[in-house]
This record gives sequence, structure tokens and C-alpha cells, in this order.
Amino acid sequence: MNAPCLASAAARSFCLPGPAAGLFCWRLLGSSSTHRRTMSSKRQIDHLERTSNNYRQNALYPAQVCGITSESETVKRLRIAVPPDFVFKAGQWVDFFIPGVEKVGGFSMCSSPALLQREGVIELAVKYTKHPPAHWVHSTCTVGSRVAVRVGGNFYFDPSPSDPPVDLLLVAGGVGINPLYSILLHAKDLLHLNQASGGGGGNISSAHLCYSAKNTQELLFKSSIIEACREFPDKISCNFHVTQQSADVDAHLQPFIKSGRITEEELEASVDSQRTLCYLCGPPPMIEAISETLTELGLPKKRILYEKWW
Repeated sequence: MNAPCLASAAARSFCLPGPAAGLFCWRLLGSSSTHRRTMSSKRQIDHLERTSNNYRQNALYPAQVCGITSESETVKRLRIAVPPDFVFKAGQWVDFFIPGVEKVGGFSMCSSPALLQREGVIELAVKYTKHPPAHWVHSTCTVGSRVAVRVGGNFYFDPSPSDPPVDLLLVAGGVGINPLYSILLHAKDLLHLNQASGGGGGNISSAHLCYSAKNTQELLFKSSIIEACREFPDKISCNFHVTQQSADVDAHLQPFIKSGRITEEELEASVDSQRTLCYLCGPPPMIEAISETLTELGLPKKRILYEKWW
């Protein structure tokens, strides 16, 4: 379901609900400017509270839903028109304000900055939960729905032309793929730019994605990820890890599928202590285990960035 993606001036009359809850937080491993937060078993920490020390833009932008698709049985993908001065970096999230819903959502962009520049839209992939913003997306949101968004987050990939080339290692669990998919798309766009200008790889020497989910039905964006791997076979690669697969795997997916969890051996093959820059996003136990493994493999803590979803 889609409609022309235009953020109208009428949306500027949007009335904001009071601040409340959201979905996730980020942390830079080893950063002295942040500290570890723990989840209370009695109370879920708000998105706004959890991310209170994160960077946020000052501007709150009116926006309009102009497309809704089902990415999987439990995930809806929203295409959202935003004003011309809206900007974000690959990997960042938005505070998501909904008329009539008190709680504020927090959702990572799953689109690239280049799509925003070309078409004036961002995309969000939202998994169904009873959390009010996610429930609204799945039960009430329609094409034409008006919302407001504000960009935030210190978890992003935004290299400058003078930065040395990096080997990107992206590790995702479940819907933790969202910001990493945005980063992967941005890496692909940078490779296109360098290809068009006759350059080499620019800032991207390589990008390897390790993506874990219960089964292939829960692997989001898999077709376009495979397309990126085939478009830049010497630069982009991926392994899809499935931990509870019961059905047969489709033939086109089989070359990319690995049974079981992400292994130390796979991580080791992708780690260079000088060149690798690793982004992790997923459930806290997974992130903590993989972060520990990466440090044991010699990757400096400053080159491991992660974002946890709860």
C-alpha cells in the first residue's frame, strides 16, 4: 500500500503527546562518556530515559506515512515522507511521536541517507509487540497517517572522504538488523559513488554481515542483502544464521545460510585489529558474548560499537 510521498505543510499543526517510552539503547564499548545500564525486572526503562544521554537533533519534524508493506509475518515496513531539511546518519534512530498515543517510540531507520536525498523519505521496520507505538503501527496506522519524528543516536557510520578505508563487520540478531541494514545500504551507496568516479573502494575495503534469526522467514531484507552481495562480490558478503529452521531452505538462499549461531571462527576470519570496524545490534546477551569474543580476538574496544534492543 503506497501513496505519493509528500510531507505537506498542514502537518506542521501536529500536536505532540507527552514524552514516554520506547524500544532500545546504544552503547560504545569502552567509552568513558557512557556507562552500562541494567534493566530492572520490575520496570521497563523508557526509550527517552534510556537514551537521555544520547545525541538528539533539536528539531521535531512533521511526517506522513506514505507506504506500508509487510516485511514478514510480524514486521511492518513504513515508508515515511519527511520535510526537505530532515537529515540523518546511517544507523541512527528516531523518536516516534503518534497523535493520541502517550508513549514515544524509538525505531532505527532501515533505509539509507541516499534514499532520503533522492525521494525525501525514510523507512522504518517495526516488529509487532504490545508496546503502544509498535501496536499502533500494526493495528491503526494507515497510508496518510501523520506523525512526528526526531533524529537521535550516537551509533552510526558516516565516514568522511579523508578517513582511511575500513573493513566493516556488521553483526545482527533479530530486528537488530534495522540500523545495520541502513549502514550496509550506505556502504553500498559509497561503493557506487567510488565506482562512478573511477576510484577504488573509497572508505570501504569490505563489508561482511553476520545476521542471526530463528528461521529464514524472520530474516528481514534478505533479498536485497543478497542483491548487494552479488552486485559487489569482492566487497560485500553475508552469512544468514538460522537457529530453529524446520522447513526446507529456498534454493536462492542456500549459499548464504548457516545452521546455528554465529561462531568464533567466522568472526575471526573477519577481524583485522587495524582495519575492522564492527557494529553490533541485537539482544543484550548476544551482544555481550560477541563483544567479549571480538576483544579476545584482538579487536580494540574502540573499534566495537553496539546497540542493544530490549
